[in-house]
Amino acid sequence: MRREGCRERQGPLRIGLVCGWPRADLDGVAGYVARLAHELEARGVEPVVVGSGTETAGSTSITERWDLGGTATAGRALHRLGLDAVHVQFAPSMYGFQGSIGLLPLLIPRSLPLLTTLHEYGSWELPVARARASRRLWPFAERRRIADRETGFLVPRSRAVVVTNPAHLSTLRERFQGRIEAHHIPIGANVQSPQDRDRHQCRREIRGRLGLGPGTRLLAFFGFVHPVKGIRYLLEATARLRSEGEDLHVVVVGGFESLALPGQEARDFRAELLGQVCRLDIESHVTFTGFEPPSEVSRWLLASDVGVLPFTGGVTTKSGSLLTMLDHGLPVVVTAGADAAIEDGRNCVVVRTVRDSEALAVGLRRVLHDDGLRARVSRAGKALAEEHSWRDIARRHADLYREVLA
Repeated sequence: MRREGCRERQGPLRIGLVCGWPRADLDGVAGYVARLAHELEARGVEPVVVGSGTETAGSTSITERWDLGGTATAGRALHRLGLDAVHVQFAPSMYGFQGSIGLLPLLIPRSLPLLTTLHEYGSWELPVARARASRRLWPFAERRRIADRETGFLVPRSRAVVVTNPAHLSTLRERFQGRIEAHHIPIGANVQSPQDRDRHQCRREIRGRLGLGPGTRLLAFFGFVHPVKGIRYLLEATARLRSEGEDLHVVVVGGFESLALPGQEARDFRAELLGQVCRLDIESHVTFTGFEPPSEVSRWLLASDVGVLPFTGGVTTKSGSLLTMLDHGLPVVVTAGADAAIEDGRNCVVVRTVRDSEALAVGLRRVLHDDGLRARVSRAGKALAEEHSWRDIARRHADLYREVLA
């Protein structure tokens, strides 16, 4: 027996995970969704990853684009899939920064439960929300749970809202004056450290490939390369430290092209960084790997001595790159973000100012010259990553689905 928008059936819950462009090679959230789907299968849930673009073994295409017409097409397709609930993964870049995904709640039946996870929140606004005439209307609409300046109707009409970090939770509560109850479910590592991988063998192989001497320290950045990731400042800090006699090599593990930095923008930024490397005269001391599959990411991180994430907006535990580095046992130098879980000298080395290569060099110098600090931060960082286990993340999602559908 079947009713509009819902299903009476036995067996696993069938949940549609809406993921803009489900390309893990172009977007970190897409990688998160793929991992979540894999873990949910062991929790009595049948995940159906849906998005735009070419269908793959792990996803179903329900639209060609995310403008108004494409979102309407997606809404009709979701209704036909026989889902128990729809769970939208929200980040503006995943939907082309257009905002039409915010109309999806109006395009699916009310009887089909909707959930939303906020992967980005508090830093973007819908194009219509930027108009001066509408700015006074949004606080009114949010306090009354009518519409949201970032997600349109997604958050107000969701039966459950998931946030991945305390900062987003705080913004949500402030906007909606407590009228929306959010569930804080953190993210996990993008790439987990393999249990059967020999760290010493990885070090020998990678260091041999790079031609590094026995005393050279290998610094690693991991993640998509984007202007907000602070690579410019890492390169400047590296040149500064090398001029002081430090024997360093930097490896940037990650691709330039992403949903947030597409096509020509990515090529231009890559050319800019390569030009900076030449001007700083550190060409033989910097390696850009491009996008790497998880197994290769692990090899690079296991071979490294220190992780570095100099984000211009600061680093929080919503960063899968941070959790990946910590899970691989690296002591990580980060720029300060609004996250009480990250503690300087305990589980990370925190640089208090952003966009500051001199301050970053000071932080790197601290960890490079203090064996006790490196060991302490590495142990506590690994423990922090283990608190974000995918098994627990999947269990909490499965419990939330059942709660919504009860």
